[in-house]
Amino acid sequence: MSDQCRVLGIYSLVKSTEVGVGGTAKGYQQKTYWFVRRLSDDTYEVQPLNANHLPSGIKRNISKKEFMAGYAPEPGYYEKKTLPHVQSLKKKLECGEEALRDGNLGEAEKSFCKALLLDEENKTATIGLGEVYCRTQEHKKLGEVLRRILNMDEFFKEEQRHAFNNFGISLRKEKYFSEAVRYYRRAIEFNPADENLHFNVARAYFEAGELTACLEHLHEALRLRPDFSEAAEFLQYLDSGARGGVADAQRSATEEGLSR
Repeated sequence: MSDQCRVLGIYSLVKSTEVGVGGTAKGYQQKTYWFVRRLSDDTYEVQPLNANHLPSGIKRNISKKEFMAGYAPEPGYYEKKTLPHVQSLKKKLECGEEALRDGNLGEAEKSFCKALLLDEENKTATIGLGEVYCRTQEHKKLGEVLRRILNMDEFFKEEQRHAFNNFGISLRKEKYFSEAVRYYRRAIEFNPADENLHFNVARAYFEAGELTACLEHLHEALRLRPDFSEAAEFLQYLDSGARGGVADAQRSATEEGLSR
């Protein structure tokens, strides 16, 4: 991390409000706590703390002037209140990911659920649960997790690309084609120039039998990256399907590994 982009720690923000009118008016002060990073000399990133003193929720960029005018440092807050929960959350996530790798899906589910009790918006735990329910074919639970993910704008940001792309692939592999399409379309809203997302949603459309949409996204993937050999190969399969029947193309694609 550079000298400019660095963690500053926990700061508080006090806002005053007045309730009532005239002689019955009463003033109240509300104090909230924020995790702060300095992104540049004039830009600061603030993220609220949840009830467990963990940074959670939407991050917001503010100017240096706004930061200096309203935010006050809270010495010792991070070490006393935030750090213990950070360490506990990290351990639960590590246990969940290890259990998932080992195929111990029951243990993975427990660990990720415990992590979400600490931070209900944690992206790693949420996607981990999604992976569990994909593999166990628990449709209702997967639907609930997917709805949460689709409302997590932060999840689809550029730095999360690997995670959200892998989860979309898992949805498709487990034959949740309509869910994979919804998921990838949401990801494309945030990353319209990502050729891999267009390619993967094309594969989901293909396996769902929606060939027009499949072609549209394949052509877009190739427009974004003309040397995208896998997309070009996929088009060849579709072309053979036009001559020999869509079912043959779908079977051929599966046999040759396009559905991996």
